Amino acid sequence: MPLTADDVDTATWWLVDTLSPATDRDWTARAGELTFTCWETAEHLTDDLLSYATRVALRRHPTARTPPFAWAKRHPEGPMTLAPADPAAGPPGLLQVIEAYGACLSAALRTAPPTHRAWHVYGESDPEGFAAMATVELLVHGWDITQGLSLPWNPPPGLSTQALHRLFPHAPTTTDPDTTLLWATGRTALPTHPRLTEWRWYSEPHPNTAGEPPHP
Repeated sequence: MPLTADDVDTATWWLVDTLSPATDRDWTARAGELTFTCWETAEHLTDDLLSYATRVALRRHPTARTPPFAWAKRHPEGPMTLAPADPAAGPPGLLQVIEAYGACLSAALRTAPPTHRAWHVYGESDPEGFAAMATVELLVHGWDITQGLSLPWNPPPGLSTQALHRLFPHAPTTTDPDTTLLWATGRTALPTHPRLTEWRWYSEPHPNTAGEPPHP
């Protein structure tokens, strides 16, 4: 089953609902093993959602780069940000930004023709690919943030399987899909596969109508 705007909505709402009980916790804590804080990781995620939405929405998208936004850093060690949340609004406001930008992407996906193509560093992609990439961003950075805030991580059923099929053709198919998604993004080991020190996904559209993924 291809990933769609509905799946982006599901992943977005899942993440907001998962993080909502922790709005009174310390969001300056490190997000899992990342160098960013939980707040910075969430802002990085919102930038992904908004950037993907613009790439899908533009009628004639440049296929060699993202739109020319003025990215900036809050501080020298932090991530580049596109449209950061207002710190004065606190974590509840940050969660609203996640939900809003997720909605922007799902709206763009619903209006984009399947033949649309836009640039990504891991391969020029189609709307289905951007839906899959956004789903991975939401699930995996959700993992990072829940680790920093001591929250459970229980992704919606089926999303990891679909994302792995679309973006990670090299991933094993006989292991738990949620854990396998963490393995494919360099966050854990599997019983028969050591932890990856480098990783990427393959966002190019599937090369045939049978839906078989490309091979790296």
